Amino acid sequence: MDTLTDVLDHIRSAGALLGQNLITPPWSISFTDRASMTLVTMLRGEGWIVPDDTSPVRLRNRDLAIVTGPTPFSVTSDPDAGSEPFYVLTEAGTCTDAAGNVISEESISLGVRTCGTHLDAEHALLTGSYTTAGRIADRLLNALPRVLVVPRQRQQSVPLELLEAEITRDEPGQQAVLDRLLDLMLIGTLRDWFALPEVCAPQWYRATADPIVGAALRAIHDQPARPWTIETLARQAKVSRATFARRFTDLMDEPPITYLTKWRLCLAADLLQRSDDTVDSIARQVGYTNAYALSTAFRREYGIRPSQQRAMSARRASYRRSQTPRAT
Repeated sequence: MDTLTDVLDHIRSAGALLGQNLITPPWSISFTDRASMTLVTMLRGEGWIVPDDTSPVRLRNRDLAIVTGPTPFSVTSDPDAGSEPFYVLTEAGTCTDAAGNVISEESISLGVRTCGTHLDAEHALLTGSYTTAGRIADRLLNALPRVLVVPRQRQQSVPLELLEAEITRDEPGQQAVLDRLLDLMLIGTLRDWFALPEVCAPQWYRATADPIVGAALRAIHDQPARPWTIETLARQAKVSRATFARRFTDLMDEPPITYLTKWRLCLAADLLQRSDDTVDSIARQVGYTNAYALSTAFRREYGIRPSQQRAMSARRASYRRSQTPRAT
């Protein structure tokens, strides 16, 4: 398994907020929903992504963009127009005006997962948001800029037309279809962006293509609990121990066993968040002999015990559930 596959295998859409807005310039829509990642594209017309913490980024027709991090941002037809938001998408999943007054869905709805002013509006904006958490998600997010854009002509593998066709359908299982399509869009957009010659992809992504380091990374991600050593990893790479250790450290900026340890602890942290398995069971799943060995390494890396990590994750999950509007 390559590194990107393993990272993305732990980041899956589930009940993603996905929709399109049909609007006529000048317009602006604000996002304060604190999503981890938001996919943005203009199906018709052009726009600008305006993060609160950096400069505006132009979005041409059918370019694909990903906005990372929970900091608020806007998408607008003109960053200099100062247009009042058509609506503000909040963390609770509701839409409000600029003053914070809730806007009724009926007043802006144009159909299934479609909002706006009228169906033949000049501009069409599509967005899909991910709310994901965990050490593995952080590993990806920390490698990405605030806003990344893949120009339309540089897209290799993203089926935007299929998502566009499915977004307004309302059939059994439709949310599952949209979740999977959004996953595919995210994977394709990231892969296309990493492939751009002007982009400096993260080391763990670039190293996958190396015949020596890539072989070791695939082995680690296929079997993280295996008792790997420099010698057994070098054997996977079909080189000497010295050659392997030197090559791995040169490409990854850390020794192979350090990388292995950090990946195991990432897996453990996410298992503490997502499963009810005991700490002892999780320890064995990620390559530690018992709970004590995991706890020692976990505290050294993160400054807290596994039990504290689990408690913190439970509190965050409870808060997110409290912010999710209940169906009436």
